[in-house]
Amino acid sequence: MDLKITGKVTQILEEQSGQGRNGPWRKQDFVLETEGQYPKQICVTQWGDNIDSFGIREGEQITASIDLQSREYNGRWYTDVKAWRVERPQASGGPGGAPGPVDEPWPTSPPADLTEPDDDLPF
Repeated sequence: MDLKITGKVTQILEEQSGQGRNGPWRKQDFVLETEGQYPKQICVTQWGDNIDSFGIREGEQITASIDLQSREYNGRWYTDVKAWRVERPQASGGPGGAPGPVDEPWPTSPPADLTEPDDDLPF
């Protein structure tokens, strides 16, 4: 199942960490506000090294590929929305909104310094 959610990052919560059965862990939640007539705010969790590699910043527009996971505790159900990939719109160019490469038209003739000299040599 391929689930994606697109929106604007409105808040980044404090990173949490601890020690579990399988060793140390860390996670950080961020709030994503969806677009449309009735925008929704969704708390998404990023885990481990993804915190650093995603480089999420408040105010930026992203699309997060997510997994949903529910678990039961004391008769109540809790659902996590976990991001495993983050994509940014092409216009932003990359992390931090740095401009991407500019598409320039292919030149129709070579620059003046690369043109052939006017001599009669066949090679």
